[in-house]
Amino acid sequence: MPLDLADIQGIVLRSYKMPVLRNLILRVDDAARVKALLSTLPIQTAECWESKPEYCLNIGFSADGLRALRIPDDTLNSFPPEFLLGAVGRAAAVGDTGVNDPANWIEPFRSTEVHILLSLTGQSHEVVESVTARIRGGCQGAATEVFCRDGYMPSDHRAHFGYVDGISQPRVAGVPAQKQDTPEFTDPLELVAPGAFVLGYESSHPGHFYAMPSPDALGKNGSFAAFRILQQDCYAFENFLDDAARQTGLDRELIAAKLVGRWRSGVPLSLAPEAAQQASVPLDQWNQFDHADDPAGRKCPLGSHIRRTNPRRALVAGSGGETHRIMRRGLPYGSPYDPKNPNDGVERGLLGLFICGDLRDQFEFLMKDWVNDGDFAGLGTDKDPILGNQPPAGGRYRIPGPTKPQTVVRGMSTFITTKAGAYFFLPSITALRYVSALPV
Repeated sequence: MPLDLADIQGIVLRSYKMPVLRNLILRVDDAARVKALLSTLPIQTAECWESKPEYCLNIGFSADGLRALRIPDDTLNSFPPEFLLGAVGRAAAVGDTGVNDPANWIEPFRSTEVHILLSLTGQSHEVVESVTARIRGGCQGAATEVFCRDGYMPSDHRAHFGYVDGISQPRVAGVPAQKQDTPEFTDPLELVAPGAFVLGYESSHPGHFYAMPSPDALGKNGSFAAFRILQQDCYAFENFLDDAARQTGLDRELIAAKLVGRWRSGVPLSLAPEAAQQASVPLDQWNQFDHADDPAGRKCPLGSHIRRTNPRRALVAGSGGETHRIMRRGLPYGSPYDPKNPNDGVERGLLGLFICGDLRDQFEFLMKDWVNDGDFAGLGTDKDPILGNQPPAGGRYRIPGPTKPQTVVRGMSTFITTKAGAYFFLPSITALRYVSALPV
């Protein structure tokens, strides 16, 4: 069945590659007026464009938002239970405990007022400001803006920990390359089944379709997404690299590469185990590797961030290394980290949107079983060194070596803290019309 790209929101299948991001969170005040507003929003679809637009706008609804829009109970109850419970209700299932507990999240994400997500990406701040002004004008008397935060693409494409980001994304079967855009990094993995991200199509589990809200006019061609605000402690991370270098005698940049699985340049350890080899790996080869040829993790440790979040074809507990993919969208927020002024008091991190067809089988599975549990690769209680919620006494990380079984690094703290979370349904264009037409 071919994908109906004109009915699917573009953010699900397309990387817009625009430098400015604004996330607006709205609370529904007048359901009838919000439904009327929906038909006026220029939602970007997944169709190929002839020329790149100045901006792209996409929309998502939380379960509380659908309730506020007075969606009938039987329709609402057709949604998966994890979506209905929301990120607060499912916090323990993804490791949002301790410092990451929703009790510590910023407002309004601890409340029931997170109803609508508007994700606006643009070619410039001026464009984003202009579109935002129009949206805010249209929302008068219909919805209240309860949160707004901007992200940006650094000129060197490096996130706050200093790593080049945005290299590896799933390639989806049936999605043609976007016109007039830079090519995606290629990789040796099979194309991902479209139902991994778009409801109504076969998922990455052969013969299996993820549960779809009913009626079809609402559920088909929709997607789910986990919105996250992830604060990064750059000072603690850099201090840890210094301490780990003293513990082990290893170069701090090698340790940084071993934690993630890529050098900060973006070059994977699998292709360049030694620092001097980085320059010999062409840009178009940065995804041309497969962990299956490194079962002991001597080049790229089993517990590294990229092996945990995308094991590729490597054997993991329960197999399925390629069946729990997620689509990552988002950009850093906060000014770049300056090691000469480490305690500048600026909050910085990542505005992330993690898109999938099934929150429990993909996003939650990845966070619970791969990020915050080491058993999937025989690592016991070890957690993801970058994204994991480390124990108060400090985490442990093991680096296999060529001449001895492993080097153990201790005292790892939680470098990334969840400051907010929410689950959203990203409806199709047909579904937006369906919701707009429902009586209030």
